[in-house]
Amino acid sequence: MEHNSTFPIKQNELDMLRDEATSYLKSIQWEQGQRAKNKDNDAKDESILLYLSRANNGSNVNVTSVSKTILALKKRLLPESVALPIFLNQTLYAVQEGLTLGIWIKDSYYDASGLSSLSENKSALDSSGRREYESKMHTSTAFMLFATAYKILHDLKPHASDDLSVMKQKFAGIPEVSLLTPLKGISCQLFYYDKYLGHPEIIKSDKDVIDFTVVYFEALIAEIQLRKSSLEYTETVSDRTYKLENSDFAVSGWENVFQGTAKSIEFNKIQFEQIVGNKDAKHFGRRLTERLLSYDIEAKKNPFQELGGFMPVFMGYGIPGTGKSMLIAAIATRLKEHSDNLDIPFLFHPMPDTLISTFQGGSAEKMVEWMKPLQDPTKLIFAPIDDAENNLQERTAQGVSAGVKEVIGVFLRYTEGAYAVNYGNSSIGLFTNLPEMLDKAVISRVQGRFKIDGARSEHDFVDQDYIWWKKLRDTMPDFVNMKDPEVYKYLSDQGLANSMGEILNAVDHPSEERVHDTFNKVEKLHKNNDHMFYAALYKEIQKIFPFFSSRDVRNIQSAISLRLTDFDLEQDWFENPETYFKKDYETKFKMLQELMKSNMKGLNFSDIRRQEVIRYLDNVATIADTDFKRKVDARVNQMNIDSEARAQFGN
Repeated sequence: MEHNSTFPIKQNELDMLRDEATSYLKSIQWEQGQRAKNKDNDAKDESILLYLSRANNGSNVNVTSVSKTILALKKRLLPESVALPIFLNQTLYAVQEGLTLGIWIKDSYYDASGLSSLSENKSALDSSGRREYESKMHTSTAFMLFATAYKILHDLKPHASDDLSVMKQKFAGIPEVSLLTPLKGISCQLFYYDKYLGHPEIIKSDKDVIDFTVVYFEALIAEIQLRKSSLEYTETVSDRTYKLENSDFAVSGWENVFQGTAKSIEFNKIQFEQIVGNKDAKHFGRRLTERLLSYDIEAKKNPFQELGGFMPVFMGYGIPGTGKSMLIAAIATRLKEHSDNLDIPFLFHPMPDTLISTFQGGSAEKMVEWMKPLQDPTKLIFAPIDDAENNLQERTAQGVSAGVKEVIGVFLRYTEGAYAVNYGNSSIGLFTNLPEMLDKAVISRVQGRFKIDGARSEHDFVDQDYIWWKKLRDTMPDFVNMKDPEVYKYLSDQGLANSMGEILNAVDHPSEERVHDTFNKVEKLHKNNDHMFYAALYKEIQKIFPFFSSRDVRNIQSAISLRLTDFDLEQDWFENPETYFKKDYETKFKMLQELMKSNMKGLNFSDIRRQEVIRYLDNVATIADTDFKRKVDARVNQMNIDSEARAQFGN
C-alpha cells in the first residue's frame, strides 16, 4: 500500500469538534450485548468480568460518565487535593483530545468515501446501496476508534510506566467492540473504559490511571487490527496519511507505530578497548558513531550524507564467538554516552527475536512496526539485527517460511524505494556468522561491511587471557603466579586505528583464487591506474558471479567515498560541543569539508580504489563460495549416508 498523499489536520477544525467529544465524556448510554454479559463464564479473572457484566444494575440501558468517575477517583485516591491531580487531568485531557481527533477522522472518511452522500439519501437507497452504506459505517467507526486510541497512546505513552505487565495482568480484555455506527462505537468503548476505571482493584494510585488507559487503548487497537480484514471500502483509509499540524502525530492507514515511543532497550555498557582484535570492526564502529552524532536535528540532515560518508545499512560478519554481541553493545555505549553529553535523544532499537509470526501477514506488520520508528527525525537511532540470517534468509532457499519473505519485503521497501526516508540519523546493522545465507537483495543494500574476526595475533590472544585473569589477580593478588611478556604492554594493541589505510595496507592482491586470477588477466590488458581496468574487471567478474550487478558497483563507490571521509573528528569537538556539534548545519558541513580536504592530502585515489575493489570482490567470492561449499558438503554427506545405509541393508 502506497501512502501517496498527506492531509493536514488543522487545530482550528479540531476546536469546533471538542464540545462534542466533551459531551461523550460527560454522559453516554450503552446497552450491553448478551455475549458481553455472559463473558464471565470463561473469565481469567472472574471478579472483574462479573463486575463488568453486572454493570447495568438490572436495567438494560446504562448511562455512564467518565468525567464523574475520574472525579470520584480523585476523592478516593487523593481526598486532600483541591485541583484535579496531574495524572488524572492528563488522562482526561488525552481521552478528550483522542475523541476529538477520532471524530475529525470519521468526518474526513465520510467525505472521502462518499458516505456523506449515502447518508443524505438514506431513505432512497436500494438494497446494494444499503449494504454499501452499512459497510462504510462499519469502516468509519473502526477508523475513528483506531485514530482515537492511537492519539491517546501517542499522548500518554511517554508518561506511562515502562513496565505495564502488572496492569496487563489485572486487565481482563474488552468484552465487546461495536462498529455499527460511530456513536455506538464510542459509547461501547467509553462504557467499558469507565467500568474498569471504577473498579477498585484496577486503580490503586493516580499513576495507575495513565497506565490503565494505555493498556486499555492498546487492547482496543489490537481488537481493531483483528477485525480490519473484514472491513470493506478501506482505500481512503490506507492510501493517505493525516498529519496533525504543529505536532509529530500522524495517522497512516492502520499502521500502529508510535513515533517517539519506541523505548530504548537496556544494554551492557562496554568500551571498544575492552574488545580484543577486531581492528576493522572497532574502527568501523567508531566512524559510525562519529557520523551519526554529526546529524543536525534542526535541519533534519547529516553533513556526512552530503559528503558521501554515511551508511544507513551496514554488515558485520565473522565466525561464531568473535565478539558480535560485544561490538553491538560497544557501538550503543559510545552513542549513548555522546548523545547524553550533547542532549540528543538516543534510541537503541534492536530487532526483536519474535518477529516472524505464524499468521499470514503478521510478520510484515511486526516488521513495519519495527522499522517505522527508524524514520523519526528527532533522535539518533542504532538498530542492530543480530543473527540476521534468521530473519533475512535467502528467499529462494528450500523451506523458507512465508514470514521471512514478508520481513524481507518490508526491509527492502524501507531501505530503498518510495518508503526509504533517511535523514542521516539512523543506521541498521546486520550482524551474522553466515553472510552467505542472507538474501542477495538484502546484501546488496549493505553500504559498509567489515569482518568481525576476533583475536588474530599473539598480542590479541595474550590480551584476551589478560582480561580474564586480571579479575582473579584483583581479588587474590598472588594467585596468578606467571610472568608478563617482556616487551609488550597489555592492551596496547587494542586501541583504535587512525584510518582504514592502517588496517588495509597489506592488501595488494585479492586472496580468493578466482578473483586473483581475473585480476592478473585484466592487468595484462590495462594498467590498473587506467579507468578501463575496472570496467574490464567488472565485466569478467560478472562471468564468474552472474549476480554481480550495477548495485555492487554502487556499493564499491560508496565504500570509496567512506574512505575519503575516513578522518577523526577533532577531540576538542567532543569536549566542547559548541565548537562543532552545536553549530548550525552549514557551518558543520563547511568544517567537515575542510577536514576532508586536509585528510585527502596523504591519500592516493587509485590506491584506495584498488584496495576497496579487492576488499569487496574477495567478500563477494567468499560469500558465494561458502554457500556453494555448504550445498556440496550437504549433498556428499547425504550420499555417504545413502551408501552406508545400502551396505548395512545388504547385510
